[in-house]
Amino acid sequence: MTDSAPADDDGDSVGGQRIAAARAYVDALVSHDSSGVRLHPDCTRVEMGIKTGRSGDHIARSLARGPQFRLIHRVSGFEAVVEGHTVSTKYRVHLAPKAFGLWAPVSESFLIDDEVRIRTIVARFGFPRRR
Repeated sequence: MTDSAPADDDGDSVGGQRIAAARAYVDALVSHDSSGVRLHPDCTRVEMGIKTGRSGDHIARSLARGPQFRLIHRVSGFEAVVEGHTVSTKYRVHLAPKAFGLWAPVSESFLIDDEVRIRTIVARFGFPRRR
């Protein structure tokens, strides 16, 4: 399950649509269902300075089957800010096993095109912490 995004922007505005596109990606980290994520075919993902996604298809497959995402069982504290085509997000990923109570802070920026498809994802995360 995920927390709700702040109601800064309605979903009908361009900014609201861009936030919804980023949120769909974040939700897929938990659900492992990438069908609702709009990725440009040439989308790339860079994590901590290392390219971890080379195309939209590759990123969608990773969301669906990647073992690195299977550790995530919940996302909380989602916040998003839109500046032009970029959506900057902050949230926490809660990691398995649940009994350990581990979470890690994530900040991710999404470059979203005029067709509301994610073109670029840049992710940074902190060290896991206990609740």
